[in-house]
Amino acid sequence: MDPGTLDVTIVDGYVDEPAHFGVPPYLSTYPRYTAGALVDAGVPTDRITYHTIDALRDNRHRWQDVDAADLLIYVGGMTVPGNYVGGTPAEPDEVRELAWTASGTTLLGGPVRFGVGERNEGATETERSDLDYDFVAKGDIEAAAYDLVLNGLEGFGDRMRDNDEIDRWAAKGAFIVDQHPNHPDYLICELETSRGCPYRCSFCTEPLYGANPSFRDPESVVGEVGSLADHGVRHFRLGRQADILAYGGDGEAPNPDALRTLYTGIHEVVPDLGTLHLDNMNPITIVRWPDRAREGIRIIAEHNTPGDTAAFGLESADPVVQEENNLNVTADECFEAVRIVNEAGGWRPAPDRLPKLLPGINLVHGLKGERAETFEHNRAFLKRVYDAGLMLRRVNIRQVMAFAGTEMSDTGAEIARDHKADFKRYKREIRETVDNPMLQRLAPPGTVLPDVHLEYHEDGTTFGRQLGTYPLLVGIPGERRVGERLDVAVVDHGYRSVSAVPYPLDVNRASLKELRAIPGVGKQRAGDIVVNRPFESPREVTETVGVDLTAYAAPSADQYEAK
Repeated sequence: MDPGTLDVTIVDGYVDEPAHFGVPPYLSTYPRYTAGALVDAGVPTDRITYHTIDALRDNRHRWQDVDAADLLIYVGGMTVPGNYVGGTPAEPDEVRELAWTASGTTLLGGPVRFGVGERNEGATETERSDLDYDFVAKGDIEAAAYDLVLNGLEGFGDRMRDNDEIDRWAAKGAFIVDQHPNHPDYLICELETSRGCPYRCSFCTEPLYGANPSFRDPESVVGEVGSLADHGVRHFRLGRQADILAYGGDGEAPNPDALRTLYTGIHEVVPDLGTLHLDNMNPITIVRWPDRAREGIRIIAEHNTPGDTAAFGLESADPVVQEENNLNVTADECFEAVRIVNEAGGWRPAPDRLPKLLPGINLVHGLKGERAETFEHNRAFLKRVYDAGLMLRRVNIRQVMAFAGTEMSDTGAEIARDHKADFKRYKREIRETVDNPMLQRLAPPGTVLPDVHLEYHEDGTTFGRQLGTYPLLVGIPGERRVGERLDVAVVDHGYRSVSAVPYPLDVNRASLKELRAIPGVGKQRAGDIVVNRPFESPREVTETVGVDLTAYAAPSADQYEAK
C-alpha cells in the first residue's frame, strides 16, 4: 500500500508513567513522535488526524475518523495513575470500542503494553492484553508505526527507536499540536531528554526502557522545542527522564555544563517562553555529588519559571521497605537532598511569587515488606521536613500497580488491598497535618499566581490552574467564564488547593464574595467597602474601613475604575 494514499487516525488515550506525563493540558511525546514517524515513512501530514479520547467523547461525529482510517493508532497507558482535572484517561472498555469501530488496520501502543487493569487506579494487578487490536507494539509505538507503514500494513518487528530517529520524528511530528483541543494557549508539551534508569526499584517500569539511560543531545531537544514553537507552543516541561541532574553525563553523576547548554538553548529558540518546568530528580544524585548537584540546581532555577517541582522518588521512609524493594535513597539522604534543593533553588523571584524550584515527595504504598510501622516512618519523615522550616512543593501518595517485568509482579497488589483502610486514614491525616500547613508556607496570603486558566465551575466557585508541573488548583469566588485567563492572589488554603481573588483586585468592581474572601475583611467590612465605593486608592480603603488591602488591590488610583 502506497504510504502517500494512507489515511491515519491517531487517538490519544493519555499516558501517566514514572517519567512521562500526557494528560491534558499536557501532551506527551508519543502521539507527536508517532506522527513524525508516519511522515518520515511517506504519509502526508494532511492525511494524519489526531484526536484525544476526550474529544471523541465530546463529539461522536469524530468517531467517523476512527471508522474511515486505513490505519488507526491508539496511544495510551497508565502505570502510575492519579487524579486528573484536565482530562480523563481512556478506560479499557473505551480502548476496545475504538478497535471494534475501526474498519482499517489497528495498532495499539505506549505504556499500555506493560499491562492493563480493570480500571485506571492503584492497588490493582495488570495483565498484558491486545484489547482486540490487530497489532500491539511491544517496543516503541513510533517505531512500530514507521515499520508497519513501510511494510504495507502487513506487520513489523518489535524494536525500540534510537535517538537519530527521534531527531527526525520530533521535528516532523510537531504539526500534530495544531489538532489538540487545548492548542495553542492551554497546552504544555512534555520533552524527553532520556529514557531508562540505572536503578531498579521493585515496582517501577522505567528500567524496562533500559538500565543505561540514552541521552539526547541538547541540540536535538532544543530543535524539537523550536519546531513546537513554530506551531505556537510556549509551554514546555522537561519531564521525560528519570533524573534531570544526570542529563548529559554517565547516567548517574550530574553534568552542569550539559544542563546549561540545554536551558540556555531553549530560551534562545523561544524568547517569549511561557513555562519551562521539569519533573524527576533523583535525591541520591544530590547526596552523592552535592557540589555538582548544587550547580546544576542553580542553573535550572536561573532559567526555569517559578513554581517548578523536582519530584523525588523516596517511595518509602521505612528501611525495611527500602531494603526489600531496592529503593536507592534512605530517609536521611532524602532529607539532605530536600535541604539542598531548598537552599539552591527555593528562592523567590519576588517576595509575592512562588519559589523557583522545590522538591516534591513521591510515596508508594503496598510495596513488599510494608507494615504498620511504614506509615509511621513516612509521617515522621514529612514532619521532620516541616519542622526544619523546609518546603515541599507537593506530597504524592499512591498505591502500587503491579506490572509484569517488575519485581512487584510476584507480590501483586495484595499488600495494597490488605492495607487500604489504613492507607486512606493515613493519607487523609497527611493532607490535614502536612499538606495544609506546608501550602501556607509555600504560598502565604498575597502570593501572586500569574496566568491561571479557568477550567470548571463547582458550587459557585470557578476553578483553574497555571500551566506547569503539579500546578496548584485555584478556586476563585463566583462563576467566571471557563477558558478565561487571569492573575490571582492567594487568600486561603486547602489541602492541595488554594482560594484566590483576581489580582490586582479592583475594589470598586469586586464582588461581595471576592471581598469577603480576603483575610481580615469578612462579611461586615466587605459590606462597608461596597457601601462606601468608589475609592481612589488602597489607603483610602484602609482609612475608611480599617482593613489593609495593599497585597491584593491595585496600588494607584489610575488603576481603579470607579463605578
